[in-house]
Amino acid sequence: MELFDVYSLYDIEPVSGKGSHVFTADGTEYLDLYGGHAVISIGHAHPKYVKAVSDQVGRLGFYSNSVQNSLQKRLAEKLGKASGYPDYSLFLCNSGAEANENAMKLASFTTGRSKILAFGKAFHGRTSGAVAATDNPNIQAPFNRTENVVFVPLNDSEAMRKALATKEFAGVIIEGIQGVSGIHEPTEEFLRELSEECKKTGTLLILDEIQSGYGRSGKFFAHQYSGIRPDIITCAKGIANGFPCGAVLISPEIPAKKGMLGTTFGGNHLACAAAIAVLDVMEEENLVENAAEVGEYLISELRKIPGVKDVRGRGLMIGLEVEGFTGSDLRKRLLFDHHIFTGGAGQYTVRLLPALSLSKEDADRFLTEFKKAITA
Repeated sequence: MELFDVYSLYDIEPVSGKGSHVFTADGTEYLDLYGGHAVISIGHAHPKYVKAVSDQVGRLGFYSNSVQNSLQKRLAEKLGKASGYPDYSLFLCNSGAEANENAMKLASFTTGRSKILAFGKAFHGRTSGAVAATDNPNIQAPFNRTENVVFVPLNDSEAMRKALATKEFAGVIIEGIQGVSGIHEPTEEFLRELSEECKKTGTLLILDEIQSGYGRSGKFFAHQYSGIRPDIITCAKGIANGFPCGAVLISPEIPAKKGMLGTTFGGNHLACAAAIAVLDVMEEENLVENAAEVGEYLISELRKIPGVKDVRGRGLMIGLEVEGFTGSDLRKRLLFDHHIFTGGAGQYTVRLLPALSLSKEDADRFLTEFKKAITA
């Protein structure tokens, strides 16, 4: 059997990692400023994380959601405190797409409406409902396309108000910062306007913080810069530092009913142990504050470099464009000539999504090598 050939692969295989560095089998070291799509939040092979997962798998790796699991309750308490949403409820699943799928389903259950409003260039995942709310027809099969999802331009208040005024929408789904589109932010004012319009029209506001959340923006959630409180918040990516895990944070105003949501693997013992360790490390090492500080430094220094056309983002969620380079060409040069992993978004954008523990020394190393790469 061969692998189903759907990925474009670099001819590099990391086999180990430590902090913001990964290593191939021959010992070659690479600086990791991408974290495997923003998944590595506390660094590769953090000793506290390794111990927590190792200890848990030695006790009990899995049992179903038909029995008590006190690790889920511990995770909910820690996440509520860390995020500033202690009064919300937690539903655990396996991925960001599944979190968004359940969030939109929950909005429809609660309001009795069938439509979802989404925004231009959005990316919410590849499962059926999530990909329907993703503004990319190239990854939507005919099966996924539905009239139940409507798109309006990001930050277009008039279009948003006009759509919501119909009172046809169960929910609005919006990213705290759009990642796949190339790091584009909803303005703070737009988010406040959107929140007010949702309240006026009985529409639930879903904040997709899968990539922009968990401290990446310099606050626990990117939407917290605007001061709003969504009805539903979705998380994944950095929640468990590489162990598959997703989460839906749900307003106390949304009632739960037995059986309305469910999952086999979501909230399993290993995922909870990993996620608890992540929150412990984030608190002990002040990683949200570090993301804000090192991210601000990186953004400021990148904007000073001749040839850098644009720098967007907050914290350690950064998109940059360079004159004379496509994103793909620059990423390859950084990877193969300078041993630095970065990510892409669209034709021209390079994405930086390093671990929240990225040091200023590693940031400086990147800046030095980046300048060499664009002037070589």
